[in-house]
Amino acid sequence: MKTAWTSILITAVLAALASGAATWVSATWILRDRQPPSLHSVVHEKLDLNAEQDRRLDAIEARFAPRRTALEAEVRAANRELAAAIAVNRGDTPEVQAAVDHFHTAMGDLQKATLAHIFEMRSVLTPAQAEVFDAAVADALRRDAG
Repeated sequence: MKTAWTSILITAVLAALASGAATWVSATWILRDRQPPSLHSVVHEKLDLNAEQDRRLDAIEARFAPRRTALEAEVRAANRELAAAIAVNRGDTPEVQAAVDHFHTAMGDLQKATLAHIFEMRSVLTPAQAEVFDAAVADALRRDAG
């Protein structure tokens, strides 16, 4: 009798594990397919770029990558500064406001540089490609806005 209960328990545990794994795989697959394409994938997969456009866009992306990395690092540093100012001051002090201002400046610099990068990329596109690109940019901004 004990062997029967052991078999039932092992079968139930294995069925639960298999069910959980199948659910996880299904959810991952469904969520992946529902993610809208990134701007990068739109540019490189949906715009039917010619070789010259590809070359120019690669150069634009290569030039922007270190700038973006530096600007993102500045945003993180400003965020750490704000966290430290709040931890020390425990209120809305001039130090906290200075840290907030630094954060806003860093975020603004990142956004301005990103927009300049997007417009530089757009300048390489044909009018028809630019229309698709503009729609993808607008969609990305709407998604981020919630």
